Amino acid sequence: MAKRLPWAVRQAVILWLWLFLAGSASVVVGTTPPGRLWLAQISGESFFLPQIKAFSDLVRQLTRPRVETADHIPTSTTVLSSYGVNTFLHHEVGQNRRNAVISLARAAGFTYLRQPMPWQDVEIHARGDFEDRRNDPPRSAWYKYDNILRLAQDQDMQLILRLDNPPKWSRHDGDARHSQAPPDDYADYAHFVAQVASRYKGQIRHYQIWNEPNIYPEWGEQPVSPEDYARLLQQAATAIRAVDSEAVIVLAAMAATTTYDGDTRAGGNLNDLVYLQRLYDAGAAPYFDVVAVQGYGLWSGPQDHRMHPLVLNFSRARYVRDLMVRNGDAKKPMWIAEMNWNAVPPGMAAPFGRVSLEEQARYIPQAYQRLQEWPWVELSNVWYLKRAQPYWEEREDPQAYFRLMTYDGQLMPVYNAIQAYLTAADR
Repeated sequence: MAKRLPWAVRQAVILWLWLFLAGSASVVVGTTPPGRLWLAQISGESFFLPQIKAFSDLVRQLTRPRVETADHIPTSTTVLSSYGVNTFLHHEVGQNRRNAVISLARAAGFTYLRQPMPWQDVEIHARGDFEDRRNDPPRSAWYKYDNILRLAQDQDMQLILRLDNPPKWSRHDGDARHSQAPPDDYADYAHFVAQVASRYKGQIRHYQIWNEPNIYPEWGEQPVSPEDYARLLQQAATAIRAVDSEAVIVLAAMAATTTYDGDTRAGGNLNDLVYLQRLYDAGAAPYFDVVAVQGYGLWSGPQDHRMHPLVLNFSRARYVRDLMVRNGDAKKPMWIAEMNWNAVPPGMAAPFGRVSLEEQARYIPQAYQRLQEWPWVELSNVWYLKRAQPYWEEREDPQAYFRLMTYDGQLMPVYNAIQAYLTAADR
């Protein structure tokens, strides 16, 4: 009697047979216009060969454990609307220019402005010193942000403050470990965020504690450390809640990355899922109310349904949700802190992927539609409205091409597409 093949070998043969059949089927399907449209809808890819690769990944996905997103569990609600945009209002000179930018955000249909409040721009010279003496005459360092808040309120817009970028005085070596390195004493940061929350109590509710601490250089010229960030988060959240019990603490959004060297050498990156699990292991869960993720599609569109640990796509947020569920955090909502596709011109480097202006304009509305499948995502913030100056353009930095409008006011096709979608959604 013939000897049976080992179980693992049989499973491998069956899998490769499935892949062969799937590949053959996708080739046949892809030869017709309806078939190509279907492949695009399930893969998020525009071209045939990447569609075949994505289809193969989807078939292989059947052999992996299912992602548990607990869609049936209701999450707490912390926002009034689902649509926000990232702004840099602190770089706009004068209230007329700030007001014009806010007006454009409101005209597009956004309700929330995710706005940086760099610590180094408010508590500039020393702890407890909120006077800006960088120019003559000196003035209150709060003035600019008070003005931004008032202008937003006048147009019924809500602010989300991103609190990071410590001042030089908070580190014994100044900026030697980079201007984004955390302070030596986390109590200094806790004191700062408490002052912010106390000043804006009843006017601003949402505070994001840092941004992308799992990658270089957001944690400075030193190894990234989930455990250190957990300690900073604990002190900051405790300080904010002590002065404003209604405040909502938003976890720093981790950059999606598949690398694992961030905790062993300065300048490295640490896998976002590993980082978040280590935060849970460090006891960070009580100190945030919202989990934030980055929603960049990178090399495929929002309809890419692949769930692969080494594929960085729009669906990666489902892995984060799965991790939340497995750690008993299913009742917390998720935000997308930054979301967009990069319309970088041909001939430039494309580290964030590359789409045409037309594809960018098509993908954001598709992303909004995809998010309707994820009831645990309560807010998505597009990256970004505009810069005050051609800072990134002058440096040929691809980040410039996430913009919804140029620094001098030219609207990109994606702005008009968002405006049309949100106008229709509001009816």
